[in-house]
Amino acid sequence: MTIKREPMHAGEFLLSEGAGNISREAIDVAAGPALEPGQVLGLITATGQFAPYNPAGEDGTQNATAILFGPLGESEDVRRGRAVVRLAEISEAHLTGLDLDAEKALATHFLIVR
Repeated sequence: MTIKREPMHAGEFLLSEGAGNISREAIDVAAGPALEPGQVLGLITATGQFAPYNPAGEDGTQNATAILFGPLGESEDVRRGRAVVRLAEISEAHLTGLDLDAEKALATHFLIVR
């Protein structure tokens, strides 16, 4: 018997966030593979586009700055998305790409991992 796992829903990783939409922003995400909600993101310094957090990166993605709110499909073009960028409590179990350095960096944006 094969058990199918339901994909993450938009914002499923959120435990709480600021009133209204103060915690979220519209962002540009660099071309690349499909991404699920809860993907930890870094900001590419040269382009101002977000991409998956990469602790070994040297382009700005080595600094975790946001968490992708909803899914994004694979694309060869820059994609428009939404991210949680401040004032939120986040479920650690629902994040992709989190490590201790990312957790500390997110805390400087008041994104608290629980």
